[in-house]
Formats: sequence, structure tokens, C-alpha cells
Amino acid sequence: MIRSQKNSLIHWFFHRYLLRIVGRNFHEVKFEQVPPRTDKAVLLLANHFSWWDGFLMYCVNHKLLGKKFHIMVLEETVRQVWFFKYMGAFSVNKNSRDMIASLNYAAELLNDPQNMVLIFPQGKLYSNFIDRVSFQKGLMKIVDGAQQNFDLLFAATFVENFKHKKPTATVYLKTITGNLAYKSIDELTTAYQQHYNSAKQLQTEIVL
Repeated sequence: MIRSQKNSLIHWFFHRYLLRIVGRNFHEVKFEQVPPRTDKAVLLLANHFSWWDGFLMYCVNHKLLGKKFHIMVLEETVRQVWFFKYMGAFSVNKNSRDMIASLNYAAELLNDPQNMVLIFPQGKLYSNFIDRVSFQKGLMKIVDGAQQNFDLLFAATFVENFKHKKPTATVYLKTITGNLAYKSIDELTTAYQQHYNSAKQLQTEIVL
């Protein structure tokens, strides 16, 4: 697997680059002001529907959480986009034994309260307005491996233009603190599905 690497100069440059391209391509990135906690790492679970997803979550982390950003990305993507590993990306190869190393690495990151780890548990891209969300089973190895030393954060993002030329990304957040009650991938998926359904309903009720 490819681990994230540190380089202050490269990070400084691409941090500004990522914020700039999001600002240029979106009318607004809206999200709820979920109170951040400094004593716990954050496992951020988000829906996956576009090329922009990781960049949008990067902005949310920067503006709201202030954690060290980490994201699980397909190995081929990390190899193709060389600077990703300097922005917190680490690789996963779902068709290799190396996948276990990636899941263990994600769990290790969650033992540091300064870290935020972003996972797209669907494992592939889906429509922004699907009805059912399904998670891949490997997520529970991360949850179990981190031994509950983190807060869980659900993010459901919807992108629409409405009356503007550029789209608005609305990120609906929900924090799960304390001991996690989810003992299986089905329980965790159901909890996220409830949040996703609620967020989707709120999104369809927006009137401008």
C-alpha cells in the first residue's frame, strides 16, 4: 500500500490550490456547524457521487474540524495523481491481500486525536440521489481496529445549481460520540441510511 507522506512545502501549495479550485467551481459549500472535539479523532463517512467528493470534505475539515486530513483512495488513483499522498491520501487495493494493511493503517490513524480519516464506504461512485446506500464490509475492520478511540461523523452531500450558474454543495452532518453501538456493518449502514434519508428530504424541501 501507499501511505500518506509529509512534505510541508508541497502541502502548503496544494492546500491553497484545493481551496481555490473549490471556490472557483462552486457557488457555495454549505455545512452545519457541528461542534468539533479536540480529544478524539474523527472517522468521516461520506456518500460518493463525484470527482469533487474528497475536495469538498477537505474543505469541511479545514473550515470546521481542523484535523489532519487523511483519505482512503484507490491505489491506481494515488499513483496517477502524485500529490495526493502529500495531502493525506493512502491507498487501498480491493483485489489484493494488501487491503488488510490499508484497513489496519486507517485504524492506526484513528488512535491519534489530531487525525481525521475520510472513507467512502460505498466503494464506488453512485448517483447523488440514490434511494439506498450500501457499505462494504471492510469498514468494520477499521471500526474494530481503532477500538472506539474516535468520533464518528456522517456526511451526506447533495449538489444542485438552483438559480446560480455554479452549483452549491450542501453537506448534512451528524456526529456520533461516545461508545459506538454498531456491532455489524448492517447496523452501521442502517444508521447512515437514516441520516441520508433525512438529509435527502431536507434537500428536496429547499425553496429559493
